[in-house]
Amino acid sequence: MNPALVAQFWTIAVLLTLTPGADWAYIMGAGVRAKSAAPSILGMLTAYALVIAAVALGVGALVTRFPVVLTALTLGGGAYLIWLGIAALLKRAEPVGPHGEPIVGSATSQFLRGAGVSGFNPKGLLLLLALLPQFTSPTGMPAAVQMLVLGAIQLADIAVIYTLVALLARRLLRSRPRALAIVGKLSGAMMVLIGASLLVERFLQH
Repeated sequence: MNPALVAQFWTIAVLLTLTPGADWAYIMGAGVRAKSAAPSILGMLTAYALVIAAVALGVGALVTRFPVVLTALTLGGGAYLIWLGIAALLKRAEPVGPHGEPIVGSATSQFLRGAGVSGFNPKGLLLLLALLPQFTSPTGMPAAVQMLVLGAIQLADIAVIYTLVALLARRLLRSRPRALAIVGKLSGAMMVLIGASLLVERFLQH
């Protein structure tokens, strides 16, 4: 692999991961409300790993040949984010226990929600479809292997950055009930807006 291309990809991947979006909105809530944000982060990483594997195996050609696949993903992802956002907006603020755990919510449900937030986000798929092939070298390892390596770098970025986001959210907000409630509502509103923008954008393209 070309070290210069790898460095360029890593720089772009870090900048994109640092950009707040639906993932940030969810992981901040998980960092504050859950005993541990690890299940949510693992869910997100699992979803992104599946997307990266799909891109490396040539799902881009499938999306190009059958646009309905991307349309279905966009509609499903937008609806899912809206559902999560509305649930966050309507949810009453729960007291945080001594270890930061909420009254309800298992590790499995957190994992599945994290996977859903990232896995059903068509923006993430489009981003990886656009980025990964651009940073592969025509020589050396097969393109699919190079994309898997680049994808692993992206997963490492996500794991580190989202863990820091969750820890900072917990440190800054757990002892501030009013701020916690405000951030929860803002996170819900952000997910609703992002989900709605995905739906509007898709309808405008047809």
